[in-house]
Amino acid sequence: MSEPPISEVFTPENVRAFIGDSFPGDLGIEPLEIEDSFASGRIVVDRRHLHPGGYVHGGVWTALGDTVAAWATFRNIPAGHNFTTIELKLNVFSAGLLDDEIVATGKPLHAGKSTVVIEVKIERIREGKDPVLAANLIVTQFVLRPRQG
Repeated sequence: MSEPPISEVFTPENVRAFIGDSFPGDLGIEPLEIEDSFASGRIVVDRRHLHPGGYVHGGVWTALGDTVAAWATFRNIPAGHNFTTIELKLNVFSAGLLDDEIVATGKPLHAGKSTVVIEVKIERIREGKDPVLAANLIVTQFVLRPRQG
């Protein structure tokens, strides 16, 4: 029996079903949209996301961006394959605060046989104001063939 297309398997609904008991779930990362051409997710900042100075911790920006990049990667590799992050670069342009909504959207820049590169633009929404580009992340993934045996 053949596997269903990845577009039917890797959806926001399915991600919500398994994310709860994982690192992204512990951080409160929520999937919004997952398509072949992009993926998006968000967090609403609470105390667990802050460093002692009261701003969003760099690891939170990274975790959100890397998670969204993973969702985009899964939609751009063959069924049965997996991947691992081999490089990422994050630039944060604007601090995040308690109660901000942070939305990340990842789009593939390159989807090859052995690597996938995703750019993630991260916007901050505060008190109903227009979104502000707050960070940019570039992630390179190494594509792993299915395990034998």
